[in-house]
This record gives sequence, structure tokens and C-alpha cells, in this order.
Amino acid sequence: MKLIFEQSGKNSEYVPESKAVLREPFGRKELPIPDLGEVQVIRHYTKLSTLNYGVDSGFYPLGSCTMKYNPKINEDVARLPGFAALHPLTPEKSSQGALEMMYELEKDLCEITGMDAFSLQPAAGAHGELTSVMIARKHFGKKRSKILIPDTAHGTNPASGAMCGFGMVTIKSNSRGNIDLDELGKAMTEDVAMLMITNPNTLGLFEEEITKIADIVHAKGGLLYCDGANMNAMMGITRPGDAGFDIMHLNLHKSFSTPHGGGGPGAGPVGVKKFLENYLPVPRVVKGGDRYSLNWKVKGSIGKVGPFFGNFGVLVKAYTYIKAVGPELKLVSEAAVLNANYLMRKLQPHYDLPYDRICAHEFVLTSKKQNEKGVHTMDIAKRLLDYGHHAPTIYFPLVVPEALMIEPTETEPKEKLDEFADSMIKIANEPPELVKSAPVTTPVGRLDGVAAARQPNLRWSNE
Repeated sequence: MKLIFEQSGKNSEYVPESKAVLREPFGRKELPIPDLGEVQVIRHYTKLSTLNYGVDSGFYPLGSCTMKYNPKINEDVARLPGFAALHPLTPEKSSQGALEMMYELEKDLCEITGMDAFSLQPAAGAHGELTSVMIARKHFGKKRSKILIPDTAHGTNPASGAMCGFGMVTIKSNSRGNIDLDELGKAMTEDVAMLMITNPNTLGLFEEEITKIADIVHAKGGLLYCDGANMNAMMGITRPGDAGFDIMHLNLHKSFSTPHGGGGPGAGPVGVKKFLENYLPVPRVVKGGDRYSLNWKVKGSIGKVGPFFGNFGVLVKAYTYIKAVGPELKLVSEAAVLNANYLMRKLQPHYDLPYDRICAHEFVLTSKKQNEKGVHTMDIAKRLLDYGHHAPTIYFPLVVPEALMIEPTETEPKEKLDEFADSMIKIANEPPELVKSAPVTTPVGRLDGVAAARQPNLRWSNE
């Protein structure tokens, strides 16, 4: 497909349009705008738009990212003028609806997670992690200097801890893909501020000994943190607050359906138990009688961690999703877990399954069997494009070589799961030369990803 600049100079259409003449110095003759008419421009960009791949157009099995379908009612509610056109500096008396929405969303998240209080201010999952570590730093001051992180945690956890001046200590997992309790016991000293657990972890496995883990951490006076990005597996089934967690963050743009990917926007609210509540960012939305207001004077708060109230539109969408689904949140997670296990067992005979146990909402395969023929995980991911599927997450988590991390979510019907599985099975048995040359049906063939990352060229030039 030609670039729009390469089509320049071929204008033969006639479409009536207004002739706007810009006065000097705004009228620039040297501006390199393609010489195309309206019809050509519209057709070019419409054709380009059909090349985009998204969850509205196809299966998007990105493990650890939860690319679930976003009900359009969420978008409709977020576009209501009372939300979309509300300036963040609007006086409290004129923004009661927005404040009520945030107040109720906080209460809903407390009920879902078992936490006592929430802040909606963090603008993304990693931002929620950072906010949680800041709270731990505020709680302990300089008395503790280390944070423990399992090797199955989300990759941004170590960075969040290091940014707050903590030393990072890795805890190895055992043969079942969970935290090794012996390793944890040795590492958990009174110099450790917090253990950061992703639960279910990045292998898609629930921590079976979570209550024992909580006891080990609390016996030494530490905090137990839950990276709740994988809450899509637990909603209505189990609550982190009941399992012994003291602090957690959620990814509203994952578990609660708002769009995820492409850099944002997101929302990473942080929830805490009562003894940590005053550390939460300000302002806090409070209710007095039938009125809502903002409380800026909270002794002990870590202060603001973002402008205004976070990504407000994402909060509206998540609120809408929770209210629409209501008590059926449990069915959401049950369906997500069922879909993942169905797909895992269907693919198990054709790919290597490093941890053969019931998974949560996602699972990890490897291309170990295909490696024997010279085919690697990247080749499989590229070949999936020829079958019309987006690739799953690859080469993550790092504890599994040649990983394929697959998450079907609850929004995909059995027919789509079967279609994806059939494609994966075909690829597993195709000639290595074909798989290694993929994709072959897309407008652009295989790109040099390493060169693109190390030497990005983001500007088109006809020179």
C-alpha cells in the first residue's frame, strides 16, 4: 500500500469545497502537503483504518494484559456532558455528580477487594505500584531498606521499589510455580518493608500458600502487597483483603473492561487496610449528609501523585461496568478461568506446558517442542497473523524460556477459542520453513524488530 505522499500529484477529481485563503505569514507555499483531493484522502485513511487490529475486530489473547471486550455503554456514559465536559477545577457545589461517582466507585472497589479505603488518583498499574511503595516508605520511614519480589511478579514491580530507594531481593519460585516458602523465610527479615506479590502470578497460577505467606511476612512486621492487575481471575471468588494483604492496586483498564493498550489511558487505584488509610494521596472524596466534598487535610498523606483525580474518563467507564455487571462479577471471573483452562488443555498435546495444573485466567506454554525443528516463539507469533489472530504475549514471564502467555478472557465465545486453538495446532505441525518466513499474507512482511527498537526511524522522507 502506497504512502499518501507517494500518491501526490495524481488529483483528477472534482469535489466542491470552500477556498480558504490564509493571510501572511500563515500561508506557506513550501509546506509539503500531498496534492490530493478529498475523495483520495478519505479512501486512503479509511483503507488504513481497516489494517488496524483491535479487540473490536478480533481475538486479542495478550496474557497479563487482559484485552477484554469493552461494552460500548461504558463509552456512552463517559461521553455524557456532565462527565466529559466537566472541568477539573469546577467548584464542589457544581460537581456533585462526579464526586458521588468517585465516592461510590471507591466503596465498590473496597467491597470487591476486601480493602478498607481506596484512592483513585494513580493513572496506571505501574503508577499504582509506585504509590503503594511510597505508602510503605511513609509507614516505615528509613527503618527498613528492602523489598522482596518473587520471580513470577509483574516486571515493573522492581522498578517501583527502586524508585523509592529500596533494595530489591528476588524470591525464587518452586516446582509448582508458586513462591518457595523456605526461600521466603530466609529472606524475610526485620529489614524488609514489603513483599510484592502478583496474584495470580504471571504464570497464571494462584498462590496456594497465600495465608502462610502472609503469616511469614507479618511475623517480621512487614507489609504484604498484592499486584491486583490479574483481578480478572478473582472477582467475586476471593478477596485479597481477606487473604492477608495490607495494600494493593487494581488495573481498572483491565479487570473492569476499559480499553487497554497503545499506551493508555489507564487507572491504577490503590487500596489499603485501615491502619494505612491516612497515607493515601490527597484529596480524598468524603461524604457529609447528602453532599460530597474533597478533603485535602489528611495528616500523614503522601500528598498528590498525579494531576487532579487521575484519568477521570477511565473511572467513569469502570464505574459503569461494575454497576452494569453487579453481583455477576463472579460469573465474569468464572468464565475467564473456564476459557483459559479449556484452551490450555486443548493446546497441551501440541505445545510444552511447564506447569501442569489448573490455571487462573491465563496460562503459559512454551515452544520447546517446536524448537527441535528450529521454530521459535517469535515465529509462531508471526505466523498467527496469517491466520487472522493477534499474537499472545511472548517471552514473558522470564522464568519460562520461549514463553507463550495466553489469556482468552471471559468475553470470547467457544467458537473463537476453537478457531484460535485450531490455528495454533496447525502452526505446531507446519513445515518449519513456512513458519519461519511468516507472516506471508499481511501488507508488510516480517520486520527487523531488533533494528526497529535500537535504531527507530519515525520520519518519512522522499529523499
